[in-house]
Amino acid sequence: MASRVWLITGASSGFGRSLISSVLARGDRVMASSRCLDPIKDLEGTSDNLRLIQLDVTAGEELVKRRVADAVAAWGRLDVVVNNAGSCYQGILEEGGSALLRKQYEVNVFGVMDVTAACLPYLRAQNEGTIILIGSRSAWTAETIGLGPYASSKAAIHALAETMSAEVAQFNIRVLLVQPSAFRTRMVRTADNYNLDNAIAAYDETRRENMEHYESREGTQAGDPDKAMDAVVDVVRGEGPAQGKPWPGYLLLGKDADRDVRAKCKIMTDHLDEWSEVVRGVDFE
Repeated sequence: MASRVWLITGASSGFGRSLISSVLARGDRVMASSRCLDPIKDLEGTSDNLRLIQLDVTAGEELVKRRVADAVAAWGRLDVVVNNAGSCYQGILEEGGSALLRKQYEVNVFGVMDVTAACLPYLRAQNEGTIILIGSRSAWTAETIGLGPYASSKAAIHALAETMSAEVAQFNIRVLLVQPSAFRTRMVRTADNYNLDNAIAAYDETRRENMEHYESREGTQAGDPDKAMDAVVDVVRGEGPAQGKPWPGYLLLGKDADRDVRAKCKIMTDHLDEWSEVVRGVDFE
């Protein structure tokens, strides 16, 4: 199998680091990017198949295009784009308001779109390629207090992935929406990322309990990032459990994801059953 070239954003920690190791172990090549190079400097020179590039996904469309062009120039092609860079800003929606949503979407939605749009011309020219978008189980559990900004941004990624998949299939480009549950990646860092601006007294107890809940979970999540990213590489390369299977389009990761998606689907089908007369009764005669 020919060696593929991967561009991985958000390579400084968590899933990004795990993915780099898994991809290199399979003999593929990696262009690892991070908003700042300092956190990934330790990777420099560790493999002939690894290159580092500074890429801030929020830097704007034109600068992102230039950085992607530099990445493609390293090996003359691009096969797999992994939109892993992201952030998690927690908070009560009323307190954070639209300002917190914009801050969250700048990274998790607009940054992802800028990187993907910058990469697509190269994939279309090759008439093949793979785009991976890292979503979240949280898109299915948006009723979780404190995760409104993050969960809604990942729900947006869910929809973008589905539309993009339909649009680029004609160019032999595959899209994979990865939706992990709770993994030990330090994505949810309550002490750093919980919005405390505009505190509203009515939410004081809710906020306190919410912050304590997330802080108590840090380091106890069941998910192993290395196993998760091995699964992603299996799907892209058609190896291991993915061998012989059709392209899935979705990859849910973790027992919690299995449980919660099934539960949400049941909520919706139960609603359709109970409210069928109303749901089906609003068309013109």
